[in-house]
Amino acid sequence: MIFMSICCEPAQIAPLTFFKCLSEDTRLKTLLMLSVKGELCVCDLTDALQLSQPKISRHLADLRKCGLVLDTRKGKWVYYQLHPNLPAWALDVIKNTASNNSAYIDEPLANLSCENC
Repeated sequence: MIFMSICCEPAQIAPLTFFKCLSEDTRLKTLLMLSVKGELCVCDLTDALQLSQPKISRHLADLRKCGLVLDTRKGKWVYYQLHPNLPAWALDVIKNTASNNSAYIDEPLANLSCENC
């Protein structure tokens, strides 16, 4: 069974809020990895970033509060993706950062052990 978070449209995220959300290493790497992979679960991110599940979950909760990610429950797992209603300018920043700074996320991407990544 699949459940999606009920969440309001992030519509007009303020630039200051957006950049504050990206100002922490774990949150930034998570967003960049999601922009490359499309969807990852918490267990994927713990492997990739070599951090504990509670720490990853806390950062994902922050990203959800900012309206940058959306979560979907599939059985006992929760998967995350970039919020589909992100403003174009915010999505451009994330995508351009990922494509022009691959060295920043190469190691975490190589650490992914998920079957469908």
